[in-house]
Amino acid sequence: MKILRRFLTRLKNFATGQRDDQRLREEIGEHLALQTAENLRAGMPPAEARRQAVLKFGAVGTIREDYHAEQGFPLIETLLHDVRYALRLFAKSPGFAAVAILTIALGIGATTAIFSVVDATLIHALSYPHPEQLVRIEDDLPGAGAREVGISIPEFKDLQRSGIFQYVALVGGGSVNLTGSSQPARVAFLSVTPNYSTMLGVKPELGRWFDPDDQTPGFTLDALISDGLWKQAFGGDPHILGRSLRLDNDLYRVIGVMPAGFHDPGRTTEQRNTEVWLATGFAGAPAPPPLRNSRLVLAVVARLKPGLTVAAAQSQLDALVASLQKQFPDDYPLQSAWRVRLVPLKESVVGNVRESLVLLLGAVGLVLLIGCVNVANLMLARASARGREMAVRQALGAARKRLVRQLLTESLLLSLLGGIAGLAILFGTRGFLLRMIPESLPRLNDISINWSVMLFALAATLVAGTIFGLAPALQASRLDLTHMLRLEGRGSKGSTEQARTRRVLVITEFALSLVLMVAAGLLLRSFWDLFKVRLGFNPQHVMAVRLWLPVPNDPTTDIYGTSAQEAPFLRELLRLSGTLPGVEEAALGSSAAIPLNHDRNRFPLILEGREMQNKQQPLIEVRDVTPGYFHLLEIPLLRGRLLRDLDDEKAPQVAVINEAMARTYWPDADPLGKRLKVRPAKPEWITVVGVIADARTESLAGASVPQLYQSAYQTREKELAIFLRGQLNAAALPAQVREQVQSVDPELPVFGAQTLDDVLSASLSQRRFSMEIVALFAVTALLLAGLGIYGTISFLVSERTHEIGVRLALGAQRGKILEIVLCQGLKLAISGAALGLAGALILSHLMAGLLYGVRPTDPLTFVCVTLVLTVVALVACYIPARRAMRVDPLVALRYE
Repeated sequence: MKILRRFLTRLKNFATGQRDDQRLREEIGEHLALQTAENLRAGMPPAEARRQAVLKFGAVGTIREDYHAEQGFPLIETLLHDVRYALRLFAKSPGFAAVAILTIALGIGATTAIFSVVDATLIHALSYPHPEQLVRIEDDLPGAGAREVGISIPEFKDLQRSGIFQYVALVGGGSVNLTGSSQPARVAFLSVTPNYSTMLGVKPELGRWFDPDDQTPGFTLDALISDGLWKQAFGGDPHILGRSLRLDNDLYRVIGVMPAGFHDPGRTTEQRNTEVWLATGFAGAPAPPPLRNSRLVLAVVARLKPGLTVAAAQSQLDALVASLQKQFPDDYPLQSAWRVRLVPLKESVVGNVRESLVLLLGAVGLVLLIGCVNVANLMLARASARGREMAVRQALGAARKRLVRQLLTESLLLSLLGGIAGLAILFGTRGFLLRMIPESLPRLNDISINWSVMLFALAATLVAGTIFGLAPALQASRLDLTHMLRLEGRGSKGSTEQARTRRVLVITEFALSLVLMVAAGLLLRSFWDLFKVRLGFNPQHVMAVRLWLPVPNDPTTDIYGTSAQEAPFLRELLRLSGTLPGVEEAALGSSAAIPLNHDRNRFPLILEGREMQNKQQPLIEVRDVTPGYFHLLEIPLLRGRLLRDLDDEKAPQVAVINEAMARTYWPDADPLGKRLKVRPAKPEWITVVGVIADARTESLAGASVPQLYQSAYQTREKELAIFLRGQLNAAALPAQVREQVQSVDPELPVFGAQTLDDVLSASLSQRRFSMEIVALFAVTALLLAGLGIYGTISFLVSERTHEIGVRLALGAQRGKILEIVLCQGLKLAISGAALGLAGALILSHLMAGLLYGVRPTDPLTFVCVTLVLTVVALVACYIPARRAMRVDPLVALRYE
């Protein structure tokens, strides 16, 4: 209680500090007046009477300070006094304050913006309970050269019984047709095992999840929908539970609505924006029989048991795999080298953006650091001008710690003002910045300025203020009072130590700028090489429009259930598409046939007459297309023939392969006439009739992968794309295509219309984003470095004005003066470049994974960046050098 009363008393005195101080002054005044009157009565003169009264009373200032220390909060009061004093100084030097605040504002704003992306994408990539327990299970067959080959239902049961996991869930998905409203719509759906939500730890906003103990082998005909679909398609109907939902002609019952803001932890944008969840056991129709050697291309997500690390779980899983290989040797031959990997789900969701975002965060951190160095240079110049003030304050008894605290308070106040301005700029430009971010970035919709981002901004602000405030504060703590007063008396503008510190700061600034510019140069060259890479197809004037044929749970009700049933629809659709305005060529294909679309359509490959690794075949990419596809995309034929209209359901099965497949499976033989199988459900052999040139349809950066093209008239593809070439009206064409498609089947939705140029641009979006942001930071760093060396050389020239005047008076040539000043700047630039090159070599090797077609130690980039930085340094030095060259000796000799 005594401590509390004392605290409340101090708080009261702090709140009424001015009134208490006035009362104390009045009380001291009364004591002094009484003592002075007594001294006057003793016969002292008035002045002496007053002096003796003060001497007897004691030091008035000390008494006041002791009183405030005892009765108030002296640290807070001193801080407020320092803040008020700093604000007065800033008001007297508005130019200095504006430049410093703007520099820090840009640094803090940019750093906070990038951190908000990192926070949403990397730090909080999974918004589920205990995300560290969530893993993705991936099966590989290294012996067959295959990764992520899927899982069989018996293997899924083995994982559930292993004792390693709390829950194991299977996840499949794609598109589904939502019908029953004015217009059929395509929605993204996931088919999952009933325990999926329990495994994630998420509960629906309305209704319930599927029964986790449901053992139904096929679909349960219950559905959950997203909050977005509920509001858009059903107007947020509070009575949505129990309503019917027609998906691919099957009738489902809505049993729940997922929470607003919930995003599935999928790898692709489509998976993350899932709108419908359906439950299935993957063991009944339309899935194949649940055999151990029948792999389903599904994602497997699991939650580890509490306390079990990923490494420990992997060790137990390896033992389980070894046991199954011994138990089922025919299904897991040693040649296939079957293995199962655990990948933290966070890493699976983040994918390959981690390296890019870490690079961006490091780059913006360098920009902030360069800004701090610039402001530190400004503060040092200002400290030089305030040298006499600091010397006088120390001569009058001010403690060095008190001066250091004052200078640090000024720095932190500048930084806080800059941080506030930076956040204001960030909030004002948030919409523009979000539009710069590629849509493929995970958790794009979750990027926000939340409390964790605000705390980061505050921490960055305080660190920045401390960094650029340390140099002038340390200078003040080591101030030689006598020497400084003598120097000031002769008109000096600063000490040798201050000049040396400024040079070190400029060298550091140049080194950091060079590191950032080299990174930007390497990314720029890499992006340009990737942009100019030979595609192997022509994307110009081509548009792809997608549609989805329904896949009902009961195959007997599927009107497109066989290739014979689907082929007439495809031929009519192709005929109608060719009549559209501006269309010169038309073709059909699977959605996987859209170049750079990243849709995967893989099947096991069986080659005739060649022993494969028993039942473990490699997986190969398969595309279904109509004959005009290759001519439309201008993919050249190398050998044999292309697909023909006569290659239909009645003709023998044929295929065209790319060069990569020919090299991989027939390196020393002619692949024409060779036979193979790729679809387990079809026993017919497929004959290779042609070889086409490789095209970068999977990835611009990766080499071509083996691909096989079958006639769409001989297969039964459901997810289709219409390819159109010509002088197309991209805005009107989707509606025209929809009208044509629905004239044939009014239940089919048309969606995803995009030009191949847009697809190509989207495939480069992440690299372009990284390159543009790093380049922007590099240009900013270059500008700051130029300003830094300009300020330092200007300061040195002003310090040596008297010396320059003497040199000129003694006959020195003005060109020699120019050379001296330029050499000073050049020495700083060369020193900074040497340090920067060492740092750039380290950074370039760390970012090697982001480069394409260029080595991390690319000499052209390093030389060009160094030359650019040196030229900027010389230009920045030339302005003060020119001023020094024009000094009037008579004026300079009188200069102080």
